[in-house]
Amino acid sequence: MGLELTDSQLEYQSKEKTLNFTAKGQVLGNYWGGGRGAYPTIKFKANTKEELTKQINKALKDGSMDSGMGYESLIGAVLDITTTTSVEIDGKTFTNEESELETFGSLTDEQVDFLVDCVYGM
Repeated sequence: MGLELTDSQLEYQSKEKTLNFTAKGQVLGNYWGGGRGAYPTIKFKANTKEELTKQINKALKDGSMDSGMGYESLIGAVLDITTTTSVEIDGKTFTNEESELETFGSLTDEQVDFLVDCVYGM
């Protein structure tokens, strides 16, 4: 006794998916005049994970990743990357979101732990 699908049910399985990627987190930087600290990052958006990663690495390298702090230099960042998958069926959009933390730059394990706590507000 197996599950049988009708032709119309099989059609739903082959609908085209739309993927979008967003990221936001905390960046660790060197203050002007000494010391280090974390600050929220700008929000990144892209249609592919590769494009998103490229934007993040560029912003880390050129110093534009922080959302206004103005560090002397940036060390690294922890970002919450959200993948949003959408599919339209019979005029209705169904959406799924999955998130994962990723690190960028040259962070020690201790710095990663610190930034993870900052991302989650601990």
